[in-house]
Amino acid sequence: MAAAPPSCCLVAFPPCAKDGLVVFGKNSARPRDEVQEVVYFPAADHEPESKVECTYISIDQVPKTHAIVLSRPAWLWGAEMGANEHGVCIANEAVNAREPAAGTEALLGMDLVRLGLERGSTAKEAFDVIVALLEEHGQGGSYYEDAGSCHSFQSAYLIVDRDEAWVLETVGKYWAAEKVTEGVKCICNQLSLTTKIDAEHPELRSYAQSQGWWTGEDEFNFSEVFSPADDHLHCCAGKDSLEKQEESITVQTMIDILRDKASGVCVDSETFLTTASAVSVLPQSRSSPCIHYFTGTPDPSRSIFKPFIFVDDVKLVPKTQSPCFGDDDPAKREPRFQEKPDRRHELYKAHEWARVVIASGQEQGRKLRKTMLELEKQGLEAMEEILASPGPLDPAEVGDLFYDCVDTEIKFFK
Repeated sequence: MAAAPPSCCLVAFPPCAKDGLVVFGKNSARPRDEVQEVVYFPAADHEPESKVECTYISIDQVPKTHAIVLSRPAWLWGAEMGANEHGVCIANEAVNAREPAAGTEALLGMDLVRLGLERGSTAKEAFDVIVALLEEHGQGGSYYEDAGSCHSFQSAYLIVDRDEAWVLETVGKYWAAEKVTEGVKCICNQLSLTTKIDAEHPELRSYAQSQGWWTGEDEFNFSEVFSPADDHLHCCAGKDSLEKQEESITVQTMIDILRDKASGVCVDSETFLTTASAVSVLPQSRSSPCIHYFTGTPDPSRSIFKPFIFVDDVKLVPKTQSPCFGDDDPAKREPRFQEKPDRRHELYKAHEWARVVIASGQEQGRKLRKTMLELEKQGLEAMEEILASPGPLDPAEVGDLFYDCVDTEIKFFK
């Protein structure tokens, strides 16, 4: 069984997080050469009986989809992480389970991230969307752009809004979930739910019994029953880091944790790299906007987190969007992935130079990283002012926010 990529998703609730904010973070560990893009889709109305084409299959479309912003591998339809206009954030983890994931093409876990965001206006609504679609269409297909072999995994999700989070872990169409409203929570590339289960597939336990994985006499422990025999549950390094912060977790804390290579939260191995990162701040006060920070580039320790706020007239950012190959895309043609096109977007190309310079360890690299962190700090401070402001947000001030930050970063690298 192939190793699941070691991504990490985290959430902290007040009072562990400061100032009445829910703070969410995700590092997306993927194959080293994969490009992630940051894309925005406005809310939309759809014709009756229309279909939506996901990565591998088409499913029925709903009458209305919410505005969403996604960080996604550039070859697929879904997303590794993202947010919607209602302050819902979802991140996905590939996990291995006792039952191998289906290689048959169905919905990817990443498709379900996007579908949950498009269709759910609360964390619970998004959760309900995902489990209903899982029951109807199943999950399966390759997680990587690789013609050589099919890399399929089961999926876990962290689904968060201003009030609560749901940890949803799936094995085929079966699932278990835990509701979280306080403290900190982390999910990694292993099943983590144990005996605290707040919702589950109606046939989950009978299925486990039918497979001989649970006798029905012991207390039901989801990860013990469904994890592979060689998967020894270890505490997520990100959770350790969050718990050490006690009641002082901020956006900066979450960014620092995502940058930490020593703990293993930030992945840089022969096989995998943290190819993109995101942090979201969800104020529990409805009068304040949710703010979402994306890198759009690999390795958060050498990237800038840039803010995005949902307003009616968000300016599109083509510089973080990969080239579109339409129906000629090797990911859409069958047999799939016979070639690998150059999917680098303009920000990714500009940032490649910075990564090389910083990795050199020379004085130029140290200066460059310091200037990048100063640029990021300016953005963070400006967002703190918005959150602290008693008045309503002026949409005209932030419609170009992410666009301007990306533009400034590219000019800086050039």
